[in-house]
Amino acid sequence: MATSLGSNTYNRQNWEDSDFPILCQTCLGENPYIRMSKEKYGKECKICARPFTVFRWCPGVRMRFKKTEVCQTCSKMKNVCQTCLLDLEFGLPIQVRDTGLSVKDEVPRSDVNKEYYTQNMEREIANTDGTRPVGLLGKVPGHSDMLLKLARTSPYYKRNRPHICSFWVKGECKRGEECPYRHEKPTDPDDPLADQNIKDRYYGINDPVADKLLKRSTTMPRLDIPDDKSITTLYIGGLGEDVTDSELRNHFYQFGEIRTITIVQRQQCAFIQFATRPSAETAAEKSFNKLIINGRRLNVKWGRSQAARGKEKEGQTESGIMLEPVPGLPGALPPPVSDDDAPANYFNLGPSSSPTVMNFQGLPPPPGVAMPPPPGFGPPMYHTMDPMAPPMPPPMGMRPPGQVHYPSQDPQRMGTHASRHGGP
Repeated sequence: MATSLGSNTYNRQNWEDSDFPILCQTCLGENPYIRMSKEKYGKECKICARPFTVFRWCPGVRMRFKKTEVCQTCSKMKNVCQTCLLDLEFGLPIQVRDTGLSVKDEVPRSDVNKEYYTQNMEREIANTDGTRPVGLLGKVPGHSDMLLKLARTSPYYKRNRPHICSFWVKGECKRGEECPYRHEKPTDPDDPLADQNIKDRYYGINDPVADKLLKRSTTMPRLDIPDDKSITTLYIGGLGEDVTDSELRNHFYQFGEIRTITIVQRQQCAFIQFATRPSAETAAEKSFNKLIINGRRLNVKWGRSQAARGKEKEGQTESGIMLEPVPGLPGALPPPVSDDDAPANYFNLGPSSSPTVMNFQGLPPPPGVAMPPPPGFGPPMYHTMDPMAPPMPPPMGMRPPGQVHYPSQDPQRMGTHASRHGGP
């Protein structure tokens, strides 16, 4: 017979006393130096109605205080957290876990049958080391692919945020920044996620969060097997900086012989090539959306064939869709001439062009030949009629070797001519 905290001490030996709660990582918080308050027999369990030790703590800065809601016996029977009632292994609601594992664990609802069932479970828990679930859940042989896809790989600390301030919603909150509640606009009041019952969550019935996750599992993407049988390579994305070659090999060697593992650290991805196609198909099926290494979920896809890569280089995707050319890029190069007897046309001249009509004015002169002066800077090309003008220098080609003509050294320009004629 179940008792309450305010009644007599009948059946008090079944009251629970513990030194530390059973919590998930999200409810415990990210601070390793957490402080808890412990109240012995402080509350009734919301499932079995037996008094148990209540723990209360704050999981972090600007977070709300949390406390245990169910006793440890009820927590161990379902392998759930004492606060959020989510599975300790997958972080999912009980209804989703039982659906994925095909478990139908019917816990009695009446007080007498519930007390008898709880005492039997306590004896079974006492005969184990306490690290594995008991009952039908402990007899499940393996895991479900759906649970591995829906499982959360990292804690979700936003779940510990304070509740929304109802006074702020009505415009009557006068605390300002000192208000311990959130000043945010609430969601739709008709949202089914806002109406949750702790007993329904524990028994796995009428849970709106579980219904949402089960609908998401039916619409999750699938990995299609390529038609090209020569593809034996898998693409692994989202590696980060912690995943190494040995960790990838330790996971994928169980599916078959691995030929090569290539890690592209700059792109944080890897390419794993198997020796046979059946090994690659098995690895893709067992690892797609379920591969978790070092707490990081990795993306698994099939590699592309060489023909598909060639199509993309030509502007065509693997599905055959032509891509629009990007403006500003040069066009495609002309194909090379395959005929060996064709004349070499290095200057892209037409068939009617002749080398004799080419313009070589822009080409530099050959070595040993002087460059002609630009127009307007050279000596005059006509004979002046002035008898007093200096004689013209001989052409460049008719000068004797070694003789260089400098106009500043001409005796006619150094004053000799003027002094001979009686100049000043």
